[in-house]
Amino acid sequence: MNEKRLEEWFSSRKKMRENRTAGKLFDAIRLGDPIALSGAITLLESTREEDQETARDLIRLCLPFSGNSLRIGITGVPGVGKSSFIEKFGQTILANRRKVAVLAIDPSSERTGGSILGDKTRMETLSQNKNVFIRPSAAGNTLGGVARKTRETIILCEAAGFDVLLIETVGVGQSEIMVHSMVDFFLLLLLAGAGDELQGIKRGIMEMADGLAVTKSDGDNVNKAKLAARELKNAIHLFPPTSNGWIPEVKTCSSLENRDIDTVWEMIERFERHTKLNGSFGSKRKHQDLNWMHETLKDLLIRGLWIEEKTRAFIEAKELEVENGVISAFEAAEEIYRLYRKT
Repeated sequence: MNEKRLEEWFSSRKKMRENRTAGKLFDAIRLGDPIALSGAITLLESTREEDQETARDLIRLCLPFSGNSLRIGITGVPGVGKSSFIEKFGQTILANRRKVAVLAIDPSSERTGGSILGDKTRMETLSQNKNVFIRPSAAGNTLGGVARKTRETIILCEAAGFDVLLIETVGVGQSEIMVHSMVDFFLLLLLAGAGDELQGIKRGIMEMADGLAVTKSDGDNVNKAKLAARELKNAIHLFPPTSNGWIPEVKTCSSLENRDIDTVWEMIERFERHTKLNGSFGSKRKHQDLNWMHETLKDLLIRGLWIEEKTRAFIEAKELEVENGVISAFEAAEEIYRLYRKT
């Protein structure tokens, strides 16, 4: 009995490997197979050279079928209600006959395990819909690594037919900047009655936002939310004008009462029409593509330094010298670079 089960297990593993070719995965993804899409993303996360080669072939096949979605970044501090908002917001989008993919970026997930499982339980209705795909971004040692895998995942999701992508930041700080660099519309969720210091919202993040939504506008909090929205509208007029000619809008909404969530979607639709009409939508995408190329190149160069045993040992030696004050950090970096150019 045990031998039979072992044989079945080996057979299933062999079949899985056979189906993990770029061509077969691509065909299944184009048919909208969620299992194939999940398997393809897992392939992207693999560090095996063989898997990386297959992943590159798959991205190349999917690329001509990507770019047809609306990419929306959603950020806000923990407690602002991102998961609850996405649950209701996703249903609003589905009602407009769109397919939704939710990607959660958490640069700390390798250490903490992330929160996507908790998010899925809070997105119970959304996660059960056949036109919805929910996936955390791959954990990585660097923010650049997380960014690259998320960007490649975007291409796969678009090739699978998902025409609205919600990219949620689970972490804060640099991850917000990273998400902003890969989306068309950047939505900032805020709490009413909490100052900027309490929310950890810096002016730079607010300036990046294309739209702001004051959440939890329900019960005794309605008036506070309206007041916060008015203050935010006044603050927006003090910011420099945007290059696309769009003036960020401020909305209030309640996920608990499922109220005014549709006004947020209508705001994003207006933004899409506005930016596509004046050409800034397409030009921003082109700029992002070039930025992705440069960021990926930086990540590969840094990774290349550590792959070579000779350079790795040299870097470790220079680290000790910097720690002991023998040489400056700048001199050490220049010496490492000179060695790298010789290899």
